[in-house]
Formats: sequence, C-alpha cells, structure tokens
Amino acid sequence: MTTLSPDERIAQLIMVAAYSNRGADHKKEILKLIEEQKIGGVIFFQGDPATQVRLMNDYQEASKVPLLGAIDAEWGLGMRLDNTINYPFQMALGAIQDNELLYKMGVEVAKQIKRTGLHLNFAPVVDVNNNPNNPVINYRSFGEDKFNVADKSIAYMRGMQDEHLLTTAKHFPGHGDTDTDSHYSLPQINHPLVRLDSLELYPFKKIMEAGIGGVMVAHLDIPALDTTGVPSTLSKPIISGLLKETLGFEGLIVTDAMNMKGVTNGNLPGVVDKDAILAGNDLLEFTEDVPKAISEIRKAINAGLISQKEVDQRVRKILAVKQWVGLNEYEPVSPKDIMDDVNNPEAVLLNRKLVEASLTVLKNENNMLPIRELHELKIASVSFGAKKKTAFQEALSLYAEVNHFRLPVDASEERVQEVREKLAGYDLVIGGIHDQSKFPRNSLKLSSEAQDLITELSGKKNSIFTFFKNPYVLNKIDGIENSEALIVTYQDTENAQELAAQLIFGGVSANGKLPVSVGDKFKSGDGLEVQGGIRFSYTLPEEVGMDSKMLNHHIDSLMNQAITVKATPGGQILVAKDQKVIFHKAYGEHVYHDTIKVKKDDLYDLASVTKISTSMAALMKLYEEDKFELDGTLADHLPKFKRSNKSDIPFTDILTHQARFQPWIPFWKNTLRKNGSYRWWTIKKDSSARYPIKITENMYLHRNYPNKIVKAIRKSPLREEKEYVYSDFFFILAPRVVESRTEEDFPTFLENSFYGPLGATTMGFNPEYPKNKIVPTEHDYAFRHEPIHGTVHDEGAIMLGGVSGHAGLFANANDLAKLLQMYLNMGEYGGKRYLKEETLKKFTKRQFPDSDNYRALGFDKRRPNSKGVVNNTAPDASQASFGHTGFTGIMVWMDPEVDLLYIFLSNRVSPTRENHRLYQLDTRTEIQQVLYDAMKKNVQKTDKEEIEVKEG
Repeated sequence: MTTLSPDERIAQLIMVAAYSNRGADHKKEILKLIEEQKIGGVIFFQGDPATQVRLMNDYQEASKVPLLGAIDAEWGLGMRLDNTINYPFQMALGAIQDNELLYKMGVEVAKQIKRTGLHLNFAPVVDVNNNPNNPVINYRSFGEDKFNVADKSIAYMRGMQDEHLLTTAKHFPGHGDTDTDSHYSLPQINHPLVRLDSLELYPFKKIMEAGIGGVMVAHLDIPALDTTGVPSTLSKPIISGLLKETLGFEGLIVTDAMNMKGVTNGNLPGVVDKDAILAGNDLLEFTEDVPKAISEIRKAINAGLISQKEVDQRVRKILAVKQWVGLNEYEPVSPKDIMDDVNNPEAVLLNRKLVEASLTVLKNENNMLPIRELHELKIASVSFGAKKKTAFQEALSLYAEVNHFRLPVDASEERVQEVREKLAGYDLVIGGIHDQSKFPRNSLKLSSEAQDLITELSGKKNSIFTFFKNPYVLNKIDGIENSEALIVTYQDTENAQELAAQLIFGGVSANGKLPVSVGDKFKSGDGLEVQGGIRFSYTLPEEVGMDSKMLNHHIDSLMNQAITVKATPGGQILVAKDQKVIFHKAYGEHVYHDTIKVKKDDLYDLASVTKISTSMAALMKLYEEDKFELDGTLADHLPKFKRSNKSDIPFTDILTHQARFQPWIPFWKNTLRKNGSYRWWTIKKDSSARYPIKITENMYLHRNYPNKIVKAIRKSPLREEKEYVYSDFFFILAPRVVESRTEEDFPTFLENSFYGPLGATTMGFNPEYPKNKIVPTEHDYAFRHEPIHGTVHDEGAIMLGGVSGHAGLFANANDLAKLLQMYLNMGEYGGKRYLKEETLKKFTKRQFPDSDNYRALGFDKRRPNSKGVVNNTAPDASQASFGHTGFTGIMVWMDPEVDLLYIFLSNRVSPTRENHRLYQLDTRTEIQQVLYDAMKKNVQKTDKEEIEVKEG
C-alpha cells in the first residue's frame, strides 16, 4: 500500500476485460493498461484454459502489484472457456434436494478456476426469479422460493470459498422480477420497500450472514430505494445506505459490467466509473476507458466529493482480498496437462450427479415410471425439435427395442400427420421435447402442428414426455399436464438426455422438485419421487470407486496390442460394477483392413457362451418348476437314451463335464465322400421339404440330419475315466430336453422367459439384422467354402438349423449383459425375479471341491493349474466368481464378491480358427485383471485418505 502512488491506488479499483481468443493486439492492449495505468485486475471472458493461463502469467509478470483475476463462471468454466465443463444452470440446481451436491460443485468450480490462474468468481446468482418473462435471470436463478434460493446460494458459495476462491452474490438488490435485460436498457422495479426487504433482499441477507466475500450490484432503477432514477450501481442510497449501513456488509462490493447499456445510457465512460465509486463500490468491473476513469476519480477526490482516506480504505480491501486468495505468495501457473485437470473424471461425474439429482417427475400416473414390463411392449419415441437421432433416443435403445421418429422445429403438417399415423400402432410413446439453443430460454418454436400432436398424445394413457427445456415453457403447450408421465430436465444436454432415458427404464432415481411455478399447471415444490436402480445405469468408473484413466489406458493398450498383432480384428468390452455399466467400448474393425468399424451395438457370435445363455437359463427355470432334476438322466427326458450307455448318468456329472462323454464329433465330415463331394442324401443346392435346413445360399441339409446327430451322440462310446473333459454333447441335446418339459420350442421359451422381459432385444438365434451389424467369423474352407457372416460359426450348430444349446446365440455386449447381470443379482433384474437366489447359488458353485474338477453346473469356475497358477481368469477373481468362454474369442465372467461383470466379445477366428494369438497374449484375462487392479487402487487411495485424516 505504501509503495503505491495516489493514481496507482485508484487503479487498484479497476478491472478490465481480457480474452484469451483475441490474439497479439489484444494482449498488447492489456499489457499497456497494466504497465502504464497499473490496473488492479482483469476479468477473463472467451477463450481456452491453456491460453488463459499463459496470458495471466504474462500479465502478472508485467504488474507491479499481483493482479486479481476474475471470471463470470456461474455454471463453471464452460460458461466462458472452450472444452471445459458446463455444470447445470442454477434453475436445474434449484430442483436438487441435497445441497451437499452444490457444495461439492462449488469446491470443484473453485479448483478449476484457480487452475486457470484466477481468484474471483462473479457468482452465485441469488436473485429470486419470480417473473417467468425475465429475459436475463430466469434459468440463471435457483428459482422463485427465497428460502431455496438462499440455501442453494450459500452451499455453492461455501464450496468455492472453502477453496479460497472469492465469490460475489449478485445482482444486488435483486434482478429477479424484471422483464427487461439490463445489458440493453435499464430495468425498473416498482415494488414497495416492504416487499423488497421480505423477498428480493432475503437471500442476500442470508448469504451475507453466511460469510460471502463479495456482492455485485445490478443496474436497476428501484424508486422505493432511490427516487432519483439512477441505476443502482450508481446509487449512494442503495450501496452506501442500504448495503453498507443498513445491512452492515463489509466485504468487497463490485459493480456489474460497466459496459452494459443499463448503466452507460446517458453516462460517459470514465464519468460513470467515478459515479460508481462515489456511490460506494469497491471494484469497477469492465471499465471501458481506464485513463479517463482514473482522471475522473482523481478530480472527485480533489473536489472533495470523496476523500483520499475513503479511497485508501477500498484499496486496502482490494489488497486484503488479494492476500486472502494467496497472491502475496504468487507463483506462475503451469499450463501443462491443464485440460486433463479441469476435465478430471471426478468433476465430470459430479456434473452427471447434479443432472441426475435435478431430474423432476411432475406426473407419474399408475406408477408408469419406471417402465417394468418390456415383453411384447411395442415402443416408439418421438423427438420434437430434433433433426437427427438424439442422445435421448440412443439411450432409450440401451434398454429395449424402440422405434424412433423425429419432428424438427418446422415440421410440416404432412410430416406430423405421417408420424401420427405410425404412432397409432404402438403400445407406448415416449416423447422428448427439445430446445433449439444452448440456453433454455422461455420460448417455444415448434410448429403448431407439432404442438397439436403433443397435446393429442398427452391425452392418451400410453404417453411419457420428457421436457428438455425451461419449465416455464410447459405453460405454452396445451394439455401437456395431462400426460401419464412427465419429466423435466431443465436443459437439453447430453447428460440430461441420457439420464432421462435411464430414469424412464429404472436405471436411476428421481427426487427433484420444481423450483418455479408454471402458471396454473404446476407449483414450485412439485415433484414426485421415483425409485430407480432396477436396471443398469450407465455412468463413469469413478461412481463405483474405479479409475477412468487407469481403465482406459490399460484396456485400450491391451486391445490395441491384440489388434496390432492380429490376435483379433476388433471387439467389444463391457464392464459393470454394482449394476452400473462403467466401461463399454468397441474396438477395431469387423475384419482386418475393413472399412466397417466395430460399433457397440454390433452383434457377435457367442460360441460356447451360448451354453450359459440358453441351456443353463432354461434348465435352471425348469429345475425350479420341478421339471428338471439334477439327479435325473437323459433317459428321463429323451426316451431314445433309455437303452444307451448314457442312460444312467446323472445331470450333475453331465453339467460338470465329468460324464465320460467324448469332447466332440465332427458331424459335418459325415456328409462327405472320400473325394470331398457331399453324400447324395445329405446336402443339396436348393431347398425343399426334404432339404429345409439352410447351411449357405447353395447348401441345404436333409431334414433328418439333426436326428442323425442325436443318434451319433447316443451311440458314441464313453471315456474310461470319470474325469473332467469338456464336451458339447449334452448342450447339443439341451433344446430337446427343454422342449420335452415345455409347450414351446427352445427359442420361443428363451424369448418369453428371459430375453423379452429383460429387454435383450438382439439376443437370439439366426439373427435377422443387416450384415453390417453382425461381425463375421471364420472363412470356412473345409465345409461351407465361404466366409461365415450372419450365421453361426459352429458346424454342428448350423447343421441343427442354427439353434442349439451349445452354440448359435448372437448378441451385442449390452444385451448379453442384462442376462448375466440377472445371474449376478442372483436371479433378479428390472424389478422382476427370473430365478431364485438359491438356484443361482447352487448352480454357480463348484460341485466337487475335493476333486480336480473345478466346474459348477454348466458354468466355469476359477481354475488354478497344477502349479497353483490361475489360467482361465484374472488371478484376483474370487473363488465365488463364475462365467464361461467361447471358441470365437468370447469371455464373460461374473464375480458376486465385488459385484463385477466382465464381457469380452471378439472374433479371433477371423479369418481362421488356427489363430491362437489371443490365447497366447492372454488378452482377455489381462484386461480382467486391470479391473481388479483399478478397484485395489481405489482401496489404497481411500486408506491413504483415512490415514491423512487421522494424522491431521
């Protein structure tokens, strides 16, 4: 303070606008103001974090006194800087019931702002928005309830200030009840003092009591507080009288931007800044003419309009702020890794949690949400205001088969009518009403025809609407309040769309409360609780205590290695923990050097994973219905086996692969003569009643050949020793065993009992999908003499018409995961019980613990070799874990001890089954071990934190 000249002291009260996207000339302008005028601070606007850091370092180096760096980041850095996080707008935050989340947001926002070299955030907005037509506050407010606004503001403020980022409550004395934007003209508020004191001022008083460091004064004309008509920014009665004297605020008082029309109209640059200082402000934001402002303030001091002592008191306050934020120990900020730091996974996860916590259900007639019964439910979605498939629609398809329609803002009457007619054939219509801009303004641009369709659908009993807009807009749509189910997300972000879809199907819960009233339709505080957690949620690894960076780095590395050395052309990997999908990626191409990249919804041939996905599911269900007994035999279900050598072998031995069965029979070879041609009665080029079983387009198998396969199994010799030898034989017979006790064929039984209710829409035999959605397998030079694409790879399964209990099932990782998660949940998924807990526990435990057979009933178990080294799973997989692998390079594994599901889908047999590199690299189990390492890393981190807390 003692080193500053009188003019340098005045300059400390001035903050100018800086940009990190305006180039060298702008930088020179700011440096000139710093070096010549000795300004006290800068407020950054548009740009990017790394450039901002480098600029701020240069500006600090040029400044005699460390600069106070500010930013107007109400919803985080994303409000101003490219490629940074946009947290929800305050109206969405106003719906949240757990204020601790807002505190955490404050902490994270503070860390990110400080990481970019700044010290002051012009936030939070504590205006009570009680005017739906407010054009400037609106969604920037926590709502219309003064108590909610105060509580939310205090939580957000405390989070930031606990990290030593100064904050300002704005826009004093309250900008919520205006219909004019102070950026363009001066709004007038005509309420009496009693009303202002009890409502508009309430949150300001509360947040001051809570210890906020600063207050920003708005540009408002409030006759009840100052009859002169000057903007509140220039009003001594409002700032010195009300704010300082009556309310006793001693913190930093900041003007709103001094370039806004609400204050500049009729006021000259420099002069208006002087008037703001005379009114009682401490810091001038966005001064347009710095030399003129210093000159005018100096004149005011010389004229006795304000004393040097008063100016010095404010300068000391500015310097005290600089000391409080740590500028007395200033060090340059490194731009290295800044993008990773400001977009760290914990911050990204917090953003999702805030959106999830804000989801507000305004209608839920007959407990429609979450949707429970999926089987035979024909579902459509309509995105109103969207030109292409939305993230909302993509997320809906994760849970069920949904046909999607879109109606853009300007949808014609003909297009609306076309969609209307198509929707008539659906049992459930899910509507998404989208915004047309980044900001959820109180406007609706949908064509009247599209609005009419919304009204029409809202009146039906089979509609769910999700409103991705400002809730005030609900008042502009006739009848939408009549919807069976109505969800409000407050804004149209990818997070909001994904989480709304998860809410609809029970992946997440909702308990948000509407922070504003919507005409006569809904009142502030409305909101119904909906309990989720019945199906998968899709989230980040951090939500279950796993490390995103570690998982992505190591799994990507291992998969890229496998693809590079041609162990597999590509693959899908899905990981779920605690019924949360925390990793789901597609890698590589359908075949080597292909133009078709693997997508997450592509279908894979599941090979022997078919055994646990078809046969075992069916047998466990029949076991519970007393239609299948583990001490029963094949002869009990298949009469032809009564006089076979397999007639008295119990299913316990069969399902654990110790029934002395041969491993396999190359059934296809029996169709060939010695010269390589097909036997005349086995295969023909054209289909017919006698040759209905399609092998390829030019190969059709005799209708009796499946019986020949069964006969060959029945007549096959038994091995001499009763020991573990993996065999397909029983699982080839399993469909017949199941059908012997049901009134449905095998695929229909599975679809009705499991896949349909689970929403596993891609799971099935002989998939009817475009070939570009199905990943090819081997080029078969021995039997089919063509690349295998769209049909089962296994020769035995294709000779059975593609339907078998040992191979033949197709699915993508997401749909397969639903069945396997049901197993992991011990029989329950989607709010429905499919199997009893005791059944799953019985079938998935090791059956002969005192022998060398490690198998469960149909399921594989963790198996150490003779030296004690585990070679079929990750070393850290628990003894309770179970799963299966498949010949095409598939691996699925479930670990109930840590509630972990792992799915690895590949086509390592492309172009040949002789490719064993995937096994040699041990890629599948190496990736599985990464999952356990990621969990251990979190445990170690938690332990370290606990030690630090105890030592502290």
